[in-house]
Amino acid sequence: MRVLLVEDERRLADATARGLRGHAHAVDVAGSLAEARRKLALDPYDAIVLDLGLPDGPGLALVQELRAQGDPTPVLILTARDALDDRIAGLDSGADDYLVKPFALEELLARLRAVGRRAVAVRPDILTIDTLRLDPATQAGARGERPLELTTTEFALLAFLAGHPGEVCSRARIAAKVWDENYDPFSNIIDVYVARLRRKVDGDGDRPLLHTVRGAGYVLDPDRTG
Repeated sequence: MRVLLVEDERRLADATARGLRGHAHAVDVAGSLAEARRKLALDPYDAIVLDLGLPDGPGLALVQELRAQGDPTPVLILTARDALDDRIAGLDSGADDYLVKPFALEELLARLRAVGRRAVAVRPDILTIDTLRLDPATQAGARGERPLELTTTEFALLAFLAGHPGEVCSRARIAAKVWDENYDPFSNIIDVYVARLRRKVDGDGDRPLLHTVRGAGYVLDPDRTG
């Protein structure tokens, strides 16, 4: 899951992001509403963890903006305010859940899984390219009748490419969607994952689907020959 954490308390933000990354989530951190808006404008997220008290305005303003735009991204409010009225205001604004500080990482993870399941129920689309089939609801994949054993990151990368069939996706674009803001542009991690996916997706005598376009990026295309 790709998560935007909007929290201005740096130590808490760093600790929370570290914990989420340790459980295979890609996390970007924003310390203000303005920074959160900039990051949201660049690429969609699977969930937003949002502090209510931010230096440039109330976090609820961002929730209201997203819902007014028809954006259904799940929002989990993270705040020190425990009053009933605050919780009601947060949920009424369009937030999906509410977690009071201090909190246990395990509870945050459980709540993210819950809002993620609800989001999948709204957007259950199966991704299909040729004989490749990906189910975002279960993160299961298959090539024809052959099931694919995919890690969380492998599924995220393959699903991103499957969402743009026939379109060459650059490493920078892939990194922005599948990895987090700590991605090292000088590493070869994307090439390593693509090589692993190619062995899994195309490695059983099937027609090649996953192609490298030298100097440009990668593409899922059953009609490409080179």
